[in-house]
Amino acid sequence: MFSGFQFRDWLLANDPALSRLRMASRVTLTIVFSFLVLLAIQMFILPLPTAAFGLGIVLSIEGGVAVRDKGNTRQLVTRLFGCVASLGVVAIAAGLEDRRFLSDLVFLVVIALASAGRVFGPRGFAIGMFAFTSYFMGSYFRPSLAELPAVAIGPVVSVLVGHLVRAVLLPDDWRRDLLRSLESVRGRINQILFKLAALAGGGEIGEADRQELRQLEDRLKEVVLMAETFIPRPPGGVFDAADPAAELAIRLFDAHLAAESAIVLSFQSPPAFALVHAVIEADAMELGRYEEMAETIKDQPQGETVRALLWLGKARQQLTQAIGEGQASGFSGIDAVMDTAQAQPIDFSFANPLLRLALQITLASAIAMGFGLLLSRERWFWAVLASFLVFTNTNSRGDTAMRALSRSLGTVFGIAIGLVLATMMSGEPDIAIPVAAICIFLAFYFLQVSYATMTFFISIVLCLVYGMTGVLTLDLLKLRIGETMIGAAAGTAVAFVVFPTRTRGALDTALARWFQALRDLLAGIGEGKSGFELMALSQTIDACYRDVTVAARPLGSSWSVVTRPGQIRQTLAIFLSCTYWARILAKSYDAPAADDNLKTLIAADLALIDNAAPRGSACFLIQRKASRTTGRHLPLSREGAKLGLEMIGSALERLYPDADVLPFAPGEAIARSKQG
Repeated sequence: MFSGFQFRDWLLANDPALSRLRMASRVTLTIVFSFLVLLAIQMFILPLPTAAFGLGIVLSIEGGVAVRDKGNTRQLVTRLFGCVASLGVVAIAAGLEDRRFLSDLVFLVVIALASAGRVFGPRGFAIGMFAFTSYFMGSYFRPSLAELPAVAIGPVVSVLVGHLVRAVLLPDDWRRDLLRSLESVRGRINQILFKLAALAGGGEIGEADRQELRQLEDRLKEVVLMAETFIPRPPGGVFDAADPAAELAIRLFDAHLAAESAIVLSFQSPPAFALVHAVIEADAMELGRYEEMAETIKDQPQGETVRALLWLGKARQQLTQAIGEGQASGFSGIDAVMDTAQAQPIDFSFANPLLRLALQITLASAIAMGFGLLLSRERWFWAVLASFLVFTNTNSRGDTAMRALSRSLGTVFGIAIGLVLATMMSGEPDIAIPVAAICIFLAFYFLQVSYATMTFFISIVLCLVYGMTGVLTLDLLKLRIGETMIGAAAGTAVAFVVFPTRTRGALDTALARWFQALRDLLAGIGEGKSGFELMALSQTIDACYRDVTVAARPLGSSWSVVTRPGQIRQTLAIFLSCTYWARILAKSYDAPAADDNLKTLIAADLALIDNAAPRGSACFLIQRKASRTTGRHLPLSREGAKLGLEMIGSALERLYPDADVLPFAPGEAIARSKQG
């Protein structure tokens, strides 16, 4: 059964499009090549100050992580601007070395400007990160003004090497990424099939297995959303039926929906092992036998499960065919779409969340600087670094607190392991250097998955570097932990006090977008839309659901005052169910205009949305009885649009199950629609 499950399939299933592998490889290669070039210059041309190596390594990291522009030309321009900013702030830091108090104040100004630069988009973010890290390194290594020409070699080398690695050695290629993302979709469908095979033939699926299948469904949704971003869309966002990209989009849509349907129906009637095995192995003879069987038991729950698995088998085969065509032709028939996005006007008021974030970062850095100086005049930079970075990629104060905790834990455990490794490898640079390189790779491979893991490996690298340079002491490591804790605490405190973005506030915003996307789909059906238009609307609901899960994550974390992981999972399951039935609705509806019965169902669903949407995230705090799937089977093979509308209404009613908070009793919306 597992003959087709190769290592590459596993890797793609866990690293869609190999994006994490590529980023980690870019950062590691840029650091290694930059270091080797600087070492060669040191040995054969002129001696370089330590600051040149430090800047070269740090900017190699920023070049691989922070530069996010589309296209090699734009990326090179951003790198060059970043290099200029780096040289400028290092010169300022060197010039103010004898005036430490003024230098510290200027550092805060640099932090404020670097943070505020994010309002200018990806380029502003990257240049800001170049400037911040460069001033940090300039203040840390304290080069003299006379050394500045030699110090400048470090940033210049890292910029040129970084661009060479990004543009030549490991370039961006949307066609390659599309192919790999489709392979990742197939890999995650395989994981679902393997789980169903393990459960096949048993009785009712237990809650733990249901939860695992839902997690696999969420993982599939993540990679499908990624794959959809690689399929070029026309400016209007809706495909032309004659466009080769449209056929690929349909195959991806069908594979996703078929996998979700197999999970939903398996909850009510687990499939036979032989059927799942036949789907995995694409056994045409066995699948044909089950197709005949499906007709004889079409009115039974097991018949719907059989049909869902057969549908998944066909969709998987079509996806495999698309992958084969991509491998053979590189999707040459699909034309790239030029980026026609218009520049948006920049809001420089505090109504812009990015400017509020800049103020938060600056205040947190000032607090971290003050307390860090009390702990150490020489190493307080670590506190500022931690306070600055805990705000990266966060949407709420809960996110910031989780990131601060992750950084603290990663630092503590990384230093504990790093101390052991550095002690064992003392005097063995031939071993320590490769281990450090491996840890750098692992740090950035796991960056998108776990910030704590990234911090863990970076802390090990620092311990190894300290050991090789002969400055490793237990007191130094204790100091680093203390400074990191100060920075993390400062960032968390400011996030909760200054312009706090409550976790529920961020979740309210995400939910508002989700409800609006569902309204748009229902309105589109009422207007008689069909085909690609409805598919695009349902994909918007998918993307909004992903945002809801991200915004809700801090509510279920162990530190949260409102920790109710069971309720959070229950509520997310309701939104996942609605999102699934929205896809069923988009696929099934093809009439030129909705009939009266469908219009009544749409009106009932819209009434439920109007009731639930203003309440925002309150639904995540509702106590519900554990729901069990009813014995009713779901006839997906017929009346899909009507059933989709009914099930959306049923799921929305479960958000607020008490009759006194609904405009009508639970189940009445569907009952009314059936009376019509």
